[in-house]
Amino acid sequence: MYCNYCGKSIQDDANVCAYCGTRVGGVIARKRLVRPREGRKIAGVCLGVAEYFDLDPTLVRVVWLITALVPAGIGLLGYVIAWIVMPEEPYLLTTKVPAGQQVTNS
Repeated sequence: MYCNYCGKSIQDDANVCAYCGTRVGGVIARKRLVRPREGRKIAGVCLGVAEYFDLDPTLVRVVWLITALVPAGIGLLGYVIAWIVMPEEPYLLTTKVPAGQQVTNS
């Protein structure tokens, strides 16, 4: 792939040109802030925030715990509000293949 601005060859999956810094990729669909169904500890709020901002879930959990221990309890209140407001990740439905049939990817 080539940059439309400077004309240099760049990686096919690049969003920004490494030479001139111009955005070259199309707009990617925005991630949704959801509570994942797998990998969560209590309600999935910290894991959802970590995935949304592309951070380490342990770091988010530790920061949230520290804010929950602040005397005003802002972190605890924020967690409960996020638990109520953040939607859960949609179910991934699978289909059953009858015995004896092969699955082919077309």
